[in-house]
Amino acid sequence: MHTRHVTLVVGVSLTVLTAAGCGNDDSSTDVSATVQTPPASVETTTTGMPIVPGSEGAFQLPGDGAGDDNAFTYDEAAVPVGSSVNIESEEEGGRTTVTFNATGLAPNRDFGVHAHTRLCGPQPSDSGPHYQNDVDPAATPEKPSSDPAYANPQNEIWLDVTTDENGNAQASTTVDWEFRDGEANSVVLHAQHTMTGPGQAGMAGDRLACIDEDF
Repeated sequence: MHTRHVTLVVGVSLTVLTAAGCGNDDSSTDVSATVQTPPASVETTTTGMPIVPGSEGAFQLPGDGAGDDNAFTYDEAAVPVGSSVNIESEEEGGRTTVTFNATGLAPNRDFGVHAHTRLCGPQPSDSGPHYQNDVDPAATPEKPSSDPAYANPQNEIWLDVTTDENGNAQASTTVDWEFRDGEANSVVLHAQHTMTGPGQAGMAGDRLACIDEDF
């Protein structure tokens, strides 16, 4: 299991501690970030829960220089400075389970949460489109997939949540496939729960925050 817990503090650099292990049939990653300004079956649950603490590291804000890891908020009202997110990904036997925990987000509101293909950047669009197990052949960089045959929770990672009165939330999903190496690189929080209809499937409004994740 790889564990990364990230705390952002303006003007302060912290030490990155990383624990890593691997096995032939079983792999997992656990990433946490504290955010600062600038296909056959799916099992999903959402509840208000606190984050599980892990090892600590430091991220930089957009424009403060290059870093190995990024955790950016693009909307401080929805994803305040000091809010945090923890992501765990476990692959075993051809299946993948991804779990999302958040604390300190805006209370009592919906968020869409998806795995994306590219690393986070200063701009919300930098993280690219959703990761898909079976890639929609009609999708383009200018027009991401919105076909329910491809943009669905069996073919993508959807972790929609509704926060509690403290801004905490948890979601977990299990899909019948494993990530291709190097093709899923971040998790994005969106402004609303994910839509499912033709022509709008997979859409969840503005990108509010992004966290690098090495799936």
